[in-house]
Parts: sequence; structure tokens; C-alpha cells
Amino acid sequence: MKIVMLAYPGFTPLDLMGPLQAWSLWPDAEIQVVWKTDTPIPTDTGMPIVPTHRFDNCFDSPDILFAPGGTKPTIDLMSDPEVMAFLKDKGAKAQWVTSVCTGALLLGAAGLLEGYKATTHWAAHSYLEAFGAIPSEGRYVIDRNRATGGGVTAGIDFGLALVAQIAGDELAKTIQLAMEYAPNPPFNSGSPAEASEETIERVKGIFAEASS
Repeated sequence: MKIVMLAYPGFTPLDLMGPLQAWSLWPDAEIQVVWKTDTPIPTDTGMPIVPTHRFDNCFDSPDILFAPGGTKPTIDLMSDPEVMAFLKDKGAKAQWVTSVCTGALLLGAAGLLEGYKATTHWAAHSYLEAFGAIPSEGRYVIDRNRATGGGVTAGIDFGLALVAQIAGDELAKTIQLAMEYAPNPPFNSGSPAEASEETIERVKGIFAEASS
């Protein structure tokens, strides 16, 4: 599997690291983390990452194209013609076009989700329709050759689900056990359906501030 994973200044690293960790255990997978340059770029945690490849030297026709999300930097990237051209080009050639969290908005802005069921972070779910996507609930949504994950931590579920879709359940189960992925959170507050109204409003406020 030849995998191209977009990175960009200000993105949320766990969006990328969840599927990256799962896919790194995929036998014979070749993974490229790609940006315009191969110098360190900041993430929204303050921790920089170093892309392995640039737009001009990554796989021309990847099996999987992946986009992670974030807040304002992701919104700003939707107006970057070089990034949109890159996503359109690779998306037209890739066997799978995928994202986690608001990375779906990048795919949508590049015209890659029109007519497809898709999901994203719950706080951005309503924006999918503006790109011609069909908003759908779920930790991950797979529609033909489009696979999208919900917010941040959903990237692990998404990553395992895509392995299962392409290579079978047994490999995905093996990777899950190797990662010891057995979620047991200390609180039932991980989705709007479980969280209190007060918690939901606080999170909306955090995102509003981060996106302004």
C-alpha cells in the first residue's frame, strides 16, 4: 500500500497519528507524510513534525490519500490554491480518498466528497452539506472509495476499519491487539449524545475561539 498523508502548519497531530500508527503495522505499507516543504512544521499542540516528503516528490498515484483536520489553520488551508490543486490531483488518482476530523472539509473544498456519505468532528458536521457531501453519523463512514473519520480519536477506529475493508478483518484485529486498543475512558463524555449541555457549550466556545 502506498499511502500519502497530508500534514500542514497548525493541524491536529492525533488526527494523523491514530491512523498512522495503525497503518505502520500494515505489512509492506509505504507511508509518506507530505507538505510543501520537508522542514519542521508546527501542529496545534505546539509540537512540530517533520514531513518525510514534499508535494513534488511524493507518490504520484497513491493507494490512499489522507487529510487530517484542525481548527482555523484547516479553514485557512481551504483557500490555498496549491493545496487544493494537490488534493484534487492526488484524489483523482488515489484508490482511496480519506480523512479524519475536519480533514473532510479539505476534501470537500477540493471537490472530492460531492455525492458521498461522509463524517467529521461533530462541531463541524453541518458544514459537510455545503460541499455536496451527505452528512452521516458514525465514528467512521465508508462510502465506495471514500472513508472519513469523526473527531480526533476516531482516527484509530477509522484506521483499523480501512485496514479491514482493504485487507480483511483478521489483519485489522491483529493490529488492534498489537496496539492494545481497548478504549475504557474515565468518563462518558466523549460525544454530544453522552456529554452534558454545559460541557457541550464549553467545547463549542473553545472551538469558536480557536477558529477566530
